This record gives sequence, structure tokens and C-alpha cells, in this order.
Amino acid sequence: MTQEPKPLDVNIMGREFKVACTDEERADLVRAVEYLDQKMREIRDAGKVVGIERIAIMAALNISHELLRTKVTGGVDLGEVKRRIGTMQASIDAAMKTQDQLF
Repeated sequence: MTQEPKPLDVNIMGREFKVACTDEERADLVRAVEYLDQKMREIRDAGKVVGIERIAIMAALNISHELLRTKVTGGVDLGEVKRRIGTMQASIDAAMKTQDQLF
């Protein structure tokens, strides 16, 4: 059963945003916010880009480039790998649970 998204307050470069997410997505969203905030601060601190909107666009371009480079050069979709590992871990946990009941 899918959970209803709940609002989560996040902070990116000192600005507050409300983002809706499920409890299952919360940890990943927090990591994504931290990563984006770090990238935006690096761009701001380099001093070559002025204005929050321009910094956000440059961060988005840099992150998109990282993602595409990983997919092209590595030949691996990390998101798909993580999803498959999660599915396998859930299957292993379920199998182990039934094994524990046997002994």
C-alpha cells in the first residue's frame, strides 16, 4: 500500500522549502537536499556565478552531467542497481524470516 506524501521542511542555501514525500522516500530526499546544497555552496564560494537562480541552474547542470557521465562511461544506471539490490535484500530478509521459524 502506498503511503500518502507528507510535507517535509528542507533548507537549501539558507532558504526554506516544503517538499512532499513519503516516509520511505524521506532519507533519500534528505541526502539529495544535502548534496544539492553542497554543490550550490561550492559554486557560490567559487565566486564565478552570481545570483541564486544562476547558481541553482549551474548546480543542476553539473549534477545532470555527473549522472549522464556515470551512465555513459560506466555503463551502469546506479539508480537501477540500488533498486535491484533493495529488491534482493527484501527477498533475502523474507526468506531468512521463514528459515528462522524452522529452527
